Amino acid sequence: MSYGDDWNRRNFLQTTALALAATQTAAGDPEPGDWFDRPMRWAQLTLVEDDPGKYDLNFWLDYFRRTHSDAACLSAGGCVAYYPTRIPLHYRSQWLGNGDAFGDLVAGCRKMNMAVIARTDPHAAHQDVFDRHPDWIASDAAGKKLRHPVMPELWTTCALGPYNFEFMTEVTKEIVSLYKVDGVFSNRWAGSGMCYCEHCRENFRSATGLDLPRTNNPQDAARRAYILWRQQRLFDLWRLWDAEIRKINPAARFIPNSGGGALGDLDMKTIGQEAAILFADRQARSGLTAAWANGKNGKEYRSTMGRKPIGGIFSVGVEEPYRWKDSVQNGPEIRLWALDGIANGLRPWFTKFGGTLNDRRWLPVVEELYTWLYRNERYLRNEQPLARVGLVYSQQTARFYGGPQARQKVEDHTLGYYQALIEARIPFEMVHDGLLDAEHIGQFAVLVFPNIAALSTAQCEQIRQYVARGGGIVATHETSLYDEWGVRRADFGLADLFGASFDGAVNGGIDARMQNSYLRLETDPRSGKRHAILAGLEDAERIINGVSRVHTRTNGSYPNPPLTLIPSYPDLPMEEVFPRVPKTDIPEVYVRETGKGRVVYFPWDIDRVFWEVLSVDHWKLLRNAVDWATNEPRPVSVIGPGTLDVTVWRQRASMTVHLVNLTNPMMLKGPIREFIPTPPQKVSVRLPAGARAKKVQLLVSGRTPKVQEANGVIQLTIDSILDHEVVAIDL
Repeated sequence: MSYGDDWNRRNFLQTTALALAATQTAAGDPEPGDWFDRPMRWAQLTLVEDDPGKYDLNFWLDYFRRTHSDAACLSAGGCVAYYPTRIPLHYRSQWLGNGDAFGDLVAGCRKMNMAVIARTDPHAAHQDVFDRHPDWIASDAAGKKLRHPVMPELWTTCALGPYNFEFMTEVTKEIVSLYKVDGVFSNRWAGSGMCYCEHCRENFRSATGLDLPRTNNPQDAARRAYILWRQQRLFDLWRLWDAEIRKINPAARFIPNSGGGALGDLDMKTIGQEAAILFADRQARSGLTAAWANGKNGKEYRSTMGRKPIGGIFSVGVEEPYRWKDSVQNGPEIRLWALDGIANGLRPWFTKFGGTLNDRRWLPVVEELYTWLYRNERYLRNEQPLARVGLVYSQQTARFYGGPQARQKVEDHTLGYYQALIEARIPFEMVHDGLLDAEHIGQFAVLVFPNIAALSTAQCEQIRQYVARGGGIVATHETSLYDEWGVRRADFGLADLFGASFDGAVNGGIDARMQNSYLRLETDPRSGKRHAILAGLEDAERIINGVSRVHTRTNGSYPNPPLTLIPSYPDLPMEEVFPRVPKTDIPEVYVRETGKGRVVYFPWDIDRVFWEVLSVDHWKLLRNAVDWATNEPRPVSVIGPGTLDVTVWRQRASMTVHLVNLTNPMMLKGPIREFIPTPPQKVSVRLPAGARAKKVQLLVSGRTPKVQEANGVIQLTIDSILDHEVVAIDL
């Protein structure tokens, strides 16, 4: 590489990071008069090409009315146009004839005063596009143009070149001009994987001085530059389409199908700044997906969107890799997925693929749910979550530390701690690690860092300031051992808070895990008692360890660690299964008070192993760490058998506690077959300071419970919860 190329690369990395950061401001509230905050119940009808002239238009409009849907997303154009487009190469449905399927739906929805956004999908093109503009088509690393992987008579388009920046810009302008829609929602707009077409090669080299990367290693200079360049290119496209839409209809917006947690492609902090409204497109469970995963979507999006409206897209079909797109899911599974999203602040959006009904069993399920939501709308217009615990997630850790193994090295830690908090019935929110300033994390009494390995010096300083103000933190494994680019430091960035320093090695890991190691539970010889972090383990002398641990050394005095290491020893032959070193003084948890705050650091992968093994001992440690570091009563306490997702919200003149019943043998592997009602649950709710309960009711059962109120706390008993219950408290 020449000096000039090296300078270009370093300059690009710096200027692109600064450009992204410059747009990453706080997500503000919707502006007065915007339509975005009005809809509470969304409907989507995704037409297939042979629907025009075949499907029952009046049925769908009547169903939107019966479900009290107040907004709709309707198929317009892109791969297939459902209106009489005049743009050359914009493929019209062969079944459209002289009709206007999109226009008919828009007109019917407008008569019901519904907001309407147009759906486009630019990811595939027909043969005539390829014939005229082969440069619009994506290429593989060898330069071969890519046919569509499912329908080979189509071609896969490049998202970062003229097909989107020029052709789809004209399509978008035409749709908004003809139909004055409230927005354009674009699906698969960000591409179909790595593209090596002529435009990508030329544009990337012009920006960075580098060739497109041939490796997924985030420490490769070209890969790191590509991650930033692709993001910038997509945000440029977003801003282009949004600007063109607003020239035609100032109240309308471009709404990308984007966003998510640590594994999301685009920076959520920037998304939170750009978007006026957003939709979480995680439609249903597949494989080993927890029933609470839709609620996690809501928390992740809200972490950067703030009070801006977020819709939760749920499919009435099956979302398995075998792509049964014309399927229908069973009713309880549909309800549970939607309800957990609603409990976590998502405004529901049902989606149906194809206008022809082959299975009607889902219709009453959605109608019943939407009718209940309509009746109780004032208790669902949330102003603020009242959780005091924040679970941090980090896209930079996933990209630059996790890389191709981000799911195992990063997301599995998050999933483990998420499951632990659900089981503990602790209300909590998700926190983006790019928003660790006082304004965004001031509501929390404790922040949890599940192996947030890649943190910048500035982020570490923000965490120090948070603890200095009295906040608590719980951190695991390699948190802060790497800088924001995934480069290992000589010591933890938070070594002073942990009371521990890196001692040069990490045992185990994704490819070489520790076997048969244990933790010794210690008693403080001065008091004769165990630390509160060991609550519930009084009868245990040792418990299982994790499978990867960071070697640490203590900073200063730490005489009585609650957990110490019992090193690995043989697990075969059975005659040799005994510890060679039964006791050490090596801490496996650092628990300390510093200034006004409290800190817990586990130098091992407790959260990831909990997700894999679900050991109750690890769950107790994870729960106790949060309770000890929080150092205050929970805002909501729920006592009784079963597994519940507990959330607590403030509305304009009320507060609500959502209790979603996850008690089910299919909680971690759907679909559920039926709901299993819980036994009685004792609920205690701390009211906002200075507030009193004017009225308390249960919105699902319709009952008025017997309530006791004292010292700002109300107590009640719920006899049973089938799928969910909402405690509504008028203040």
